[in-house]
Amino acid sequence: MTEQATKTQTEPAEYGVVDADALRRWVAAVFQSLGVSEADAQVTADNLVSADVRGIESHGVARLGGYTGRIQQGRALAHVEPEIVHETPTTATVDARNGLGQPASKFAMELAIRKAHETGQGAVAVRNSNHYGIAGYWAMMALPHDMIGTSYTNSSALLVPTNARIAMTGTNPIAVAVPTAEERPWVLDMATTVVPRGKLEVYRRKGLPLPLGWAVDATGQPTSDAAAVLKAMDERTGGGILPLGGTALFSGYKGYNLSAMVDILCGVLSGSAWGPHVDGLHGGEAGPAGTGHFFSAMRVHAFRPAEEFKREMDEYIRTLRNSPKAEGADRVWVAGEKEWELTEKHEREGVPLYHKVIDRLREIGDDIGPRFDLL
Repeated sequence: MTEQATKTQTEPAEYGVVDADALRRWVAAVFQSLGVSEADAQVTADNLVSADVRGIESHGVARLGGYTGRIQQGRALAHVEPEIVHETPTTATVDARNGLGQPASKFAMELAIRKAHETGQGAVAVRNSNHYGIAGYWAMMALPHDMIGTSYTNSSALLVPTNARIAMTGTNPIAVAVPTAEERPWVLDMATTVVPRGKLEVYRRKGLPLPLGWAVDATGQPTSDAAAVLKAMDERTGGGILPLGGTALFSGYKGYNLSAMVDILCGVLSGSAWGPHVDGLHGGEAGPAGTGHFFSAMRVHAFRPAEEFKREMDEYIRTLRNSPKAEGADRVWVAGEKEWELTEKHEREGVPLYHKVIDRLREIGDDIGPRFDLL
């Protein structure tokens, strides 16, 4: 079963449905209770809820406790202004100063877009940041400007390199958003691992066995035990998630090196942490994550008339969608199509949240405030 298929599966009896806008307001209020500014709280909340709205529950409000815990432990700062530390007409490096990843990412992507308006393209690297949510959210910021947006981030070591048995690089996602005329924009948002860490957390939460080929144990052999893999990765005792493609037999080395490429752009180029140093132990104690990001925006008109390009993108998407279908297949999908359809459904009908996630949100509300009373 593919990740795209699993992300849309729900068990209605185990899910509650919450209004998307009400959920955004509640999550933002939680962050403000911890001292996060109103603007920073809103963009962070919108990013997290957008993941659930788009059907990516691995990166949605289920992660809220991780964010609030970091702030409460002093591992991330509730409110700090990002700082430009190096700049040219087309590029910049931004220091997030250990603030939340979402405000720093908004600042950086807006800067990349501004540079693209002025010069045709802009690229901004970010260092000393934290988890920034779904990568596609930031790439899509370029769409209203008739620009192609890209977004990358590194993460704590979760990917086991080909022929290794311990995680060394992150799930390191790649996101690209391309504007269109009448069709929905083409949006690629993928991890460079077979699945992201959040998918393993979903399987652990639901008590489900992992499909063989997603992860390996401490000896480097396939395993279906999500809890054991997550525990071993956290303790750095071996094992982890396989790269996109899986084993060497299925070209997993391609996913491994795509992950390394993202790590170079986000960590080495930005001057941030990279590989096993991201979110590692500092002096024997948990410290700042040191996460790095990389964003770019390219103004389509710098290459050809934007309207002409967007019309041809429509034709391109329709050509792919109308490919002759394999026997038994009901549809040929293009990147982002499932997420757009789920967004329309969930914004209209409400966001489904797994019952254990709802329980955790209630705990957060009782601890930090305000109370979670959206059901």
